[in-house]
Amino acid sequence: MKNKRLKIRTVAASVQGSMHKHIGLPCQDYYAYSAQGKNYIAVVSDGAGSAKFGKIGARTVCETLVDLLKNAPFSKAEEKIRLAISVARKKLERHRLNKKDINAFAATLVGVLYNNRKGLFFHIGDGAAIALHNPEGTDFTASRPENGIYSCETYFYTQSDWEQNLRFHKFDNAQNLFLMSDGLTNFSFSNDFNQLEKGFIQPINNFLRQEKNRAKAAKALENTLNTPKAQNLNTDDKTLLWVGIEE
Repeated sequence: MKNKRLKIRTVAASVQGSMHKHIGLPCQDYYAYSAQGKNYIAVVSDGAGSAKFGKIGARTVCETLVDLLKNAPFSKAEEKIRLAISVARKKLERHRLNKKDINAFAATLVGVLYNNRKGLFFHIGDGAAIALHNPEGTDFTASRPENGIYSCETYFYTQSDWEQNLRFHKFDNAQNLFLMSDGLTNFSFSNDFNQLEKGFIQPINNFLRQEKNRAKAAKALENTLNTPKAQNLNTDDKTLLWVGIEE
């Protein structure tokens, strides 16, 4: 990292939703992150279950954005994010499985770029992102889910009007970050999405801040997402990526 004073830890997990398990569909979520360049970059994507190659679309956008943005000039972040998404779309256009158009690879995306205590969420669709500014979770910045005309619809980076649905949220001095697919948004926010659901966010944040063994932390997170209660509350695939930022 460019900021040698900052210690950044990442713990993430993806689990197959009970609905996908029932119909024999693999987990369509994907995530990627890097703390090896000038910026910290993380991206979570949810491949549409209705899209034949949604998982490929999710993996392509995560890997492409991490690769292209880890050393991008932060002063030009929004411009570089748009360019990186365009590159991911072009990769899908050239993909050997693309027979007609890239909507067969439909996927949402939510990501964060962080540098020198300044952060930027970028977002298309119904995932979510949270920056906690204090351990209690009373001071936070959120990039909330966005659906289409109907609650069961959302937006994808593979759509022709993707730029109209790309949102940015700036923030400073985060202590912890959360990125998640839509399988967890109803766990993480109140019904109106104005407040955090402390019974979910705070226990996870407290545990991950204390558990320094990343393998143990990741397994515990996976188990939490895969409990029968969690699967009953939301049958979709679930991905949660947590970031701890320390001086």
